Amino acid sequence: MSESQSFLKSTSYDFELEVLSRFRYLVTILPPECEIYRETWNSSTVLCLNFEHCPHFLEVIKENIDILTSIIQRLNLPTTVIFRFGNQLKAWRQITPKTSS
Repeated sequence: MSESQSFLKSTSYDFELEVLSRFRYLVTILPPECEIYRETWNSSTVLCLNFEHCPHFLEVIKENIDILTSIIQRLNLPTTVIFRFGNQLKAWRQITPKTSS
């Protein structure tokens, strides 16, 4: 199957998985145990980083928000990031969208 035909058979879910996979690959400071997913809040979508299985990394990642910001802007991901331990909301950051030059 050609690449264009394969792309046409992809779903938005497949696209989301691909983008989140790229985000994980590009943000090398994220531990493999950190869950990454998108979540709907009212009418907005946020990027969730769940540190339930690696709580000791939360502060390190929060201190390196510039790395996350750069990749979020590059991939045009949601501009709000939620930091969780399981169901507990621990912190959130609003990212300024990248402006076109």
